[in-house]
Amino acid sequence: METVEASTLVYLSPEEIYEFLVDFQQYEKYSKYVTDIDRQGEKDAGAVYDIALSWWKITYTARTEVTDVDPPTRIDWELIKDVDAQGHWEIEHVPEEAPEDKPDASRVRCYAEFDLESADPEAFNLPRVVPLDRIIDRVKPKIGTFARIVVRRMIADLEGEEREIDLKVHKAPMSV
Repeated sequence: METVEASTLVYLSPEEIYEFLVDFQQYEKYSKYVTDIDRQGEKDAGAVYDIALSWWKITYTARTEVTDVDPPTRIDWELIKDVDAQGHWEIEHVPEEAPEDKPDASRVRCYAEFDLESADPEAFNLPRVVPLDRIIDRVKPKIGTFARIVVRRMIADLEGEEREIDLKVHKAPMSV
């Protein structure tokens, strides 16, 4: 299993951040590679999201289930088809880290673990001449850059204005 863990500071309460993060359907607007998100169930434990992705000549729909929630501090999720992957969002209230001009602060962590060897090549609609492992090798180095862009956009929506963020990557695949 490979892991990615990243965190950043958000200048809001855990409750406000939790309500934002638990609504996976809005994530579509943060990446040009996410083309559609469909939810079955309430935005809570048991909700299943079909997340349509498109990059280069690859299209894929990830099916993710919210497996557990502990409002306002944690959201656990798992991919439930084609790839062995799971993770969670964690929100820690740290008001002492808020700048003087901000009323509150929370540290938000995203953790994911995945086994790329478990990926079903048939699920990714690849051209026959393109092996999945070659695609994986091309995608891995882009994960860090992609994460920074998405997190910056999410924080701008959460806080109501754009700012520089300090995204700390704690663990990552060797190639990131």
